Amino acid sequence: MSLGGVAEKALALDAEKVIIVGKWRGDSGKIQLFRTSAKGLDVIPPLIYVKGAKLRRDFEENSPRRKRIRSVAIAASKTPSLEVKRLQNVLSEFFNIPVFSLEEIHDRKFEAAMQISADPPNRMIITFKLIPDLVEIGPQIRVSHLVWELNR
Repeated sequence: MSLGGVAEKALALDAEKVIIVGKWRGDSGKIQLFRTSAKGLDVIPPLIYVKGAKLRRDFEENSPRRKRIRSVAIAASKTPSLEVKRLQNVLSEFFNIPVFSLEEIHDRKFEAAMQISADPPNRMIITFKLIPDLVEIGPQIRVSHLVWELNR
């Protein structure tokens, strides 16, 4: 589907935001965030290039029984790089989910935490973990790089 077609469908569904996950060589290649407007889709930086991903089903043998997650918060990194902090803020705003410490996430009874951590050299990993046991449940997204300056 073209971007125009996606914009039309989003407007028909009254969607305020759209995520497009592009594929490259049969795997996730990039993640694009958009806000819908009367003109179509407005891109929200950054463009997220994906090095690899492990889906939730790939964690099944290590996960507790499958359960629907109803509340997620972003776990603030204790020593974030500027890139990690910027990405945390964008994802928090885009998904309308708060950023708290892991302790606050537990105290406020969130069911899962999204964690963004630096994975040198110059990469990041986005993971999702059940609270309170911090069992990784997926997806796990390995980010190769972010592009903040986008042609609008």
